[in-house]
Amino acid sequence: MTHHLTGLIAAPFTALRPDGSLNLDLIDRQVENLLQNNVTGAFVCGTTGEGVSLSTEERMQVAESWAQASRGRLTLIIHAGHNSLPDARALAAHAQRIGAQAVAITAPTFFKPAAVEDLLAFSAAVAAAAPTLPFYYYQIPSFTGVALPVYDFLVAGVGRIPNLAGAKFTYENLMDYGRCLRDGRFDMLFGRDEMLLAALALGCQGAVGTTYNLAAPLYHRIWRAYQAGDMATAQADQARAIEFIATFARHGGLPAAKAMMKMIGLDCGPVRLPQRNLTARQCDQLKAELEQIGFFEYCSKV
Repeated sequence: MTHHLTGLIAAPFTALRPDGSLNLDLIDRQVENLLQNNVTGAFVCGTTGEGVSLSTEERMQVAESWAQASRGRLTLIIHAGHNSLPDARALAAHAQRIGAQAVAITAPTFFKPAAVEDLLAFSAAVAAAAPTLPFYYYQIPSFTGVALPVYDFLVAGVGRIPNLAGAKFTYENLMDYGRCLRDGRFDMLFGRDEMLLAALALGCQGAVGTTYNLAAPLYHRIWRAYQAGDMATAQADQARAIEFIATFARHGGLPAAKAMMKMIGLDCGPVRLPQRNLTARQCDQLKAELEQIGFFEYCSKV
């Protein structure tokens, strides 16, 4: 299936109320924020969206709300990954019913696929539940523990998965990523924000990331500078991205990034257990460190 997504695609946070229930009312504001920052799409209920911490019914509610709020103005990729094949198929079928533009899954993470053929069999069954949607495999070994070569998976998947489009590649293995790109048949969405410039050098056309919610203008500058052949500017802005990512990583990763959303005016609420929310003191320390490196200035500067 020929399908190419381009530009910056955000992986949005799932907004929760203080009691941990869904805050679907915030999605309208999240959509508008992404549109104002020239983000082209949203990867819903993925890692950033804490999809694995939500029930299947909650994930369907979130996906529906994003479809209703975006009204076709954003490309919606719905993450349907699940350890249960019936649940993954149900999520994929639901994504097709609500009018999403694509569906994606991670590898199962408890009983892990031991070989490409195992991953392919699971993926084919999910993809068949949403046959009109482009299907993406989501490679993120840091969370799934599955690092099978994406190139081998995609090549083997041609003919087995009629709606196979490509992969969301959140991994440091640029050799594997480059092989997928050079093949020419696959849409390869890059998922390591701190390595965007490296992916662009390999031929990346589309990227999915957590920090595009927070600092899309910074990444647009990297992209424009690279296209203009201004590597010094591209490298300088990529270094700024690396620095602020390293800063919030020191403070807990995803919970810290979610706290940063409140700092920029979009309070997405707490994270779910077993993740731990930052204390007020920790939030203050994080904000002070971000101010010290100039994050709030360069993240919004067009």
